[in-house]
Amino acid sequence: MFDTVLIANRGEIALRILRACRDLGLKTVAAYSEADASLRHVALADKAICIGPATSAKSYLNTAEIVAAAQLTGAGAIHPGYGFLSENAAFAEAVESAGLIFIGPSAAAIRVMGDKVSAKRAMIAAGVPCVPGAEDALPQDEQAVRAIAGTVGYPVIVKAAGGGGGRGMRIVREEGALLESVSLAREEAGRAFGNPQVYLEKFLEHPRHVEFQVLADRHGAAVWLGERDCSMQRRHQKIIEEAPAPGIAREAIAEIGDLCARACLAIGYTGAGTFEFLYEDGRFYFIEMNTRVQVEHPVTELVTGIDIVREQIRIARGEHLSFGQEDIRIQGHAVECRINAEDPYSFRPHPGRVERWTPPGGPGIRVESHLYSGYTVPPHYDSLVAKLLAHGSTRAEAIRRMSGALGEMEAVGIATNAPLHGLLMEEPGFTAGGFDIHHLERLIEGGFLKGRGGHDG
Repeated sequence: MFDTVLIANRGEIALRILRACRDLGLKTVAAYSEADASLRHVALADKAICIGPATSAKSYLNTAEIVAAAQLTGAGAIHPGYGFLSENAAFAEAVESAGLIFIGPSAAAIRVMGDKVSAKRAMIAAGVPCVPGAEDALPQDEQAVRAIAGTVGYPVIVKAAGGGGGRGMRIVREEGALLESVSLAREEAGRAFGNPQVYLEKFLEHPRHVEFQVLADRHGAAVWLGERDCSMQRRHQKIIEEAPAPGIAREAIAEIGDLCARACLAIGYTGAGTFEFLYEDGRFYFIEMNTRVQVEHPVTELVTGIDIVREQIRIARGEHLSFGQEDIRIQGHAVECRINAEDPYSFRPHPGRVERWTPPGGPGIRVESHLYSGYTVPPHYDSLVAKLLAHGSTRAEAIRRMSGALGEMEAVGIATNAPLHGLLMEEPGFTAGGFDIHHLERLIEGGFLKGRGGHDG
């Protein structure tokens, strides 16, 4: 049991964790870089400690400094948020070896599910449907690689075993391009993740991205909290998320959700996690598991009324889940727009001083952000500066509320992608629902943003 949590992250998720700790009566320690001394959670925490310069490698990715900071401040647990060290098994082990609690799954579970090859093997064993393809990393033997691709059938996709975000990934439509694509994917994976292993799967042409939120405690209970549709993407990065997924039968959703909960028990998983699937032609295919809280977790919170971060911390304290599967009800519809500090049409990052920040409000509107008037968005980190959410009794109502909120939001002094989101709220493919993961890129290639320019602020 612990009474103080060190928050090993920054921005809106750090503030979100602080609020959950406060709700549970726990004290907080903000571990921050030199660039982040002015963040709100640093001022609001019970204690704050600088862990290094702006560079992530010397601060938020510095295991030794973070563990030492927890020990120096008397924190009994570390919450990694998302990104940075949140899915790093070695970090979780270092935290546990120091006699502290890692707020997340065990290092063993992170290691199994963090490697996509071992994760796929574990899911097949648990009865979770997977994308057709090789169960093991591709061998060095070229003939064997050709044979595997031929068995799966073209087009295929080569993926990095130890990473994501589109890096170490190549689509191969014919045998002549196979070996070069595998070589390039290995090289990129080695640079990006320190693991050159790649694997091969059938490439689905028009899939949707549907994911299932799970929670599992240390007492043998696991639940799933509905699904999220995250198909609005650009370069494999999510732009808009919503729940529930439009146009998919609830019986099919429940079948997969139950499998995900059972898979948690099979692999000894505890805490919050997300099973990600591709969905095409009425079938689900597991692709990966995120062993942490997701950026888009508030979407699920709005439709279930469950505080996922609070439950995550309670689980780490050894407590039972405060509800069962039978208690979970999906109410209405929720949409989330990721607000990035970037030009909405060229997508170039746009850090700088926020001269005025006016978040929107009104029925069903929720804003997760660390911004305030006078804050300077640094150039050192991810461009996400806010998450704007709208909840309504129907999907159409949630979209209308989101459209109004986007028009009401002000971030003067920096550019954000809010104008792009505003356009998408009225785009016929989005309003109809059920679009695939390539929808936004097809729009852009077709001139959706042509002739537009400037930025808000």
